[in-house]
Formats: sequence, C-alpha cells, structure tokens
Amino acid sequence: MRLSIKLLLILIAVLAIAAASRWLAPRVGATATDAQQQSNGEQSRPQGGQQAVPVLAVAAAAKDMPIIVRGIGSVQAYNTVTVKSRVDGNIQKVAFTEGQYVHQGDLLMQVDPRPYQAQLEQAEANKAKDQANLENAQRDLARYAAIVGNQMAVTRQQYDTQRATVQQLEATVQSDQAQIDAAKLNVAYCSITSPIDGITGLRLVDVGNLVQASAATPLVVVTQIKPIYVTFTVPERDLDRIRQAIAQHPLPVLAFNGDDNKQLSSGTLKPVNNQVDQSTGTVTLKAEFANQDTALWPGEFVNAHLVLNVVKNGVTVPAGAVQMGPTGPFVYAIKDNSTVEAQPVTVTEVEGGTALIGKGLQGGAKIVVSGQTDLSPGVKVAVKQGSSGEMNAAEPEIGPEGVGSTGVNSAASGAGEMTPR
Repeated sequence: MRLSIKLLLILIAVLAIAAASRWLAPRVGATATDAQQQSNGEQSRPQGGQQAVPVLAVAAAAKDMPIIVRGIGSVQAYNTVTVKSRVDGNIQKVAFTEGQYVHQGDLLMQVDPRPYQAQLEQAEANKAKDQANLENAQRDLARYAAIVGNQMAVTRQQYDTQRATVQQLEATVQSDQAQIDAAKLNVAYCSITSPIDGITGLRLVDVGNLVQASAATPLVVVTQIKPIYVTFTVPERDLDRIRQAIAQHPLPVLAFNGDDNKQLSSGTLKPVNNQVDQSTGTVTLKAEFANQDTALWPGEFVNAHLVLNVVKNGVTVPAGAVQMGPTGPFVYAIKDNSTVEAQPVTVTEVEGGTALIGKGLQGGAKIVVSGQTDLSPGVKVAVKQGSSGEMNAAEPEIGPEGVGSTGVNSAASGAGEMTPR
C-alpha cells in the first residue's frame, strides 16, 4: 500500500515537470528571438544624429588697415601770452569780451595816457627850445668862421669855443629827441594790445583799477589755438619703429576724445623728445593740428592715434572672431561640409573692432564670429542671420599678451602667434 502511494507521487511529479517544460520552452525561445531582433535594430539605426550648432559667420575681407600706435596726451596752445601793463595808471577802458577771438594789434585795455601825454609835450617843448639855441649858435659859428682868419674881430679861441657850443647844443637836441621817443612809447603802452592772434580768457582786472608795471599784474591771458599742439606719450618699445617711419614720410596723428570713440581732428607729428622718461618707460611726442574748426581746446585730454603705416588690402576679420587657444590665437573656419576647424592665425593689429590677420587666413574664407562657446573642431554648424554677438555676447578683450589674453572665450585646440600692439 505504501509502495503504491510513493509510485503515485513520483508519477505526479514527473508529469508536472514535463508540463512545465512544454510551457517554458516557447517563452524562452521567443525572448531570445526578441533580443536578437532588438540588437539587429540598434545596429541598423543610422549614426550622426547630433544637431548642428547655430552660429553667425562672415567672410574674411580684404581692405586697407592702418598700423596705429596709441598714446594719451593733452592739447597745448600754440602760443600763450599773459598780458601785463608796461606803464603805471588807471584802467580807463576794457575793449574786449571774454572768450573773444582777437588779432595781433587789437586793443584790449586802455590805461589813462594823460600823464604820459604831458611828459611827451614837455619833451617836445624842451627840444624846440634847444633847437632854437642850436640854430642861433650855428649862425654865430658861421660869422666867426668868416672873420677868424684876419684875427681882428674874433680870435681863434673864440671860434673854437663857439664851435664847441654848437656841438653841445646838437647833443642836447638829440637827447631831447630821445626823451620824446620814450614819452611816445609810454603813450603807446597806455593802449594795451594783443601780441598774437588768439582767444582771450577771463578778464583779470576791471575798469578803474590802478595797475603798475613793477607789480606785473596780469590783465588777461591770450592763447593761440590756430594752429595748436597735442603732446602725448607712447611706450618706449615703439620708439624704434616710430623713428624708422618718420624718416620715410610724415606721420599723421588722429586726435580722439577722452572716450576714444570720436575723432576730433587730424594733424602731423612734429618733434620726438630727445630722451625717454625712465620712471614711466615712455617717450613724449608732439603733433601739430591746423584746428580751423577749433575742435581742440587747450588743456583738453585726448587720445592720440599715431598712424605708422597703412596695410593695403590686408585680410581683416571682426575682432570677436579671434579666439585664444593654448598656443595662440585662432579662428573657427567653416569648411564646405559645414563643419568647423580651428585655424591658427597671426594678428598684427586690432583697430575699431577689426583684426588684421598677418598670416593663417585668406580673403573670402568663411569664419564664425559668434556662437563659438559650443564649438570644437569637427562640429557641424548652421549659419544663422543676425548681428555679431547675439549668440556669444562676450567679445575677446585685448590684454597685454594680445587678443583673448583675458580668457573671455573658451579655449580650443589650435595654434598661432600674436604680435601685441
């Protein structure tokens, strides 16, 4: 009985195992098949699904580019005269308006001339008296000369004495004439005139005040501003190329305002100081400006742009296109397949937001000017319409080592060199 029960249990277990095997076999097969099909599907999915990076681009242009040395300076009057009185007296009249443009010889102030006019009249009277005495003595001398030979009426001694009297009176008349000239000069000094063409400053003495020549009281300052000078300093490292350039041709100088964003006037470089300031490492230059429109004013702070040369048909790109890599500046050049590569360049000048490329780039090459943040060599780009800086607002700054030396833009692989300004 017990044996029958055991056999029955064994039989039931065998049947259960067989049924489970038949149920699991199709499911396992199906799972393997599905996995294989999924793997085959992944292998057949196309590669290169990365989206193109939107950028702004321009073509490198060929245009004339100036080579400029910048300096900081100030405007200096061509001539400055502090007008003072050369005689003593009261100011009777002020004949100018403050800030008026005057010419040489124009009346500025009038000192009371009456004391000096009286001295002039007195000197003229003394001369008339001495002139009459001289003429009388000359007539006597003529009579003595006619009869001195016979020694009857006039002796030789009397003749010589009369001749000496005539010479003395002649000297007296000459002295009287000198006093007349001095008196006339004092009368002329009572009319204080402008010694130069220029602009009058503020009036320093009012009508009625007593001025004295010995006190040297300033009356007004007249400054000549046509032409005018600009004195500025440049680093001593630029001295050699400035001297070489000025030996070949006159160098133009452009005067810009204090913000360096507006040109005020243009002139020509004149002297270069004969020594370098060792405390600052700079050399002083002076430029002359015609200043016919009076755009420059004495004492004004200006930025001077000394133009050493103009590169004809130089390859130029926006300064924002130049990036700084581990080994130097580069630009992202767009290839025919719309991918970018880091093109090393040499930047020789940066002026007004435009960089002059010395080597490494040809005119017409298409380069990225904005949107470089997400770029790396080989990345595909999509050129969009817009203004430079909309997608990558930070334009590289010009630091001591050149474009991008402040690290505004991210670095990428590339090489190049930079000639600092």
